[in-house]
Amino acid sequence: MVRTGVRAIGALLAVALGTLTATGCSSTGGKRAEERAERAKASGAAAVTTPRWTVAMVTHAGQGDTFWDIVREGAEQAAAKDNIEFLYSNNKEGNEQAQLVRAAVDQKVDGLIVSLAKPEALKDAVREAVEAGIPVVTVNSGSARSEEFGALAHIGQEETTAGEAVGEELNERGRKKAVCVLHEQGNVGHEQRCDGAAKTFGGKMENLYVDGTNMPDVQAAIEARLQADRDVDAVLTLGAPFAATAVKAKADAGSKAEIDTFDLNAQVARALSSGDIGFAVDQQPYLQGYEAVDLLWLYRHNANVLGGGRPVLTGPQIVTAKDAEELAEYTARGTR
Repeated sequence: MVRTGVRAIGALLAVALGTLTATGCSSTGGKRAEERAERAKASGAAAVTTPRWTVAMVTHAGQGDTFWDIVREGAEQAAAKDNIEFLYSNNKEGNEQAQLVRAAVDQKVDGLIVSLAKPEALKDAVREAVEAGIPVVTVNSGSARSEEFGALAHIGQEETTAGEAVGEELNERGRKKAVCVLHEQGNVGHEQRCDGAAKTFGGKMENLYVDGTNMPDVQAAIEARLQADRDVDAVLTLGAPFAATAVKAKADAGSKAEIDTFDLNAQVARALSSGDIGFAVDQQPYLQGYEAVDLLWLYRHNANVLGGGRPVLTGPQIVTAKDAEELAEYTARGTR
């Protein structure tokens, strides 16, 4: 099983929210509810009889970021179950993302889900949505500003805490010098991850800023750093697609540094199994998308809210080679 304990926050949101339409309390209730949701998505039929509301999700996803594919998969599955028309749009630039939020407001959607990687750029647009009477849930990043902007709740991991868990893991592995690779300039969550890791790491940690839209340049930058400093014994990437690139850079540099990463995908799960990656930090993106949609449905249907003004945490969980086999099935279907 995936490790929890002191490094994996125990305040995870109960997955049972997705099973509220189930009847009875048998031990197979959760499985049956999941099967109904799968059938609903496949057939286009909803598992509820509530009105057909429209929910828009606007994220800061960049091109080729598999993390957001998983978030979207969770949201789409919840939308199918909840009789919700789901609209998705994204732009990695804060100002452009804000315009997409305003477009959703103009469409008079019934609920809005927004990631806040660049909160200052999104502040006014999110407040406009709230003032228009549209319930907002924030996901993934910007937990510290979510309540300030008027959102009902924030669903995701607390990035500084996640970084601290990484620093502790690096200590347990005996690492002494690490490089934290930041692939998106201006993303507050990325800065918090690296800062958190540096706070608890007993060795020395340096930041390496790269252009995440250009993988050849990312690989060249990591390779150059590893060639220039043979004392680096750990490279931490902040997204699953960049972990594979770091593995290639390590090989070309002839380095013995361990590659570790935030986030999971099928390639990372295989690399954990082979030993090419030491550990990954899973924040359960599927759960972020699923529960954001489900919470908006609950709010529209029953005025339910979650978190009590605090983030609803979906991570972090540190996963290693011993977890890879169990995770393979889920990563292959795009839900972890």
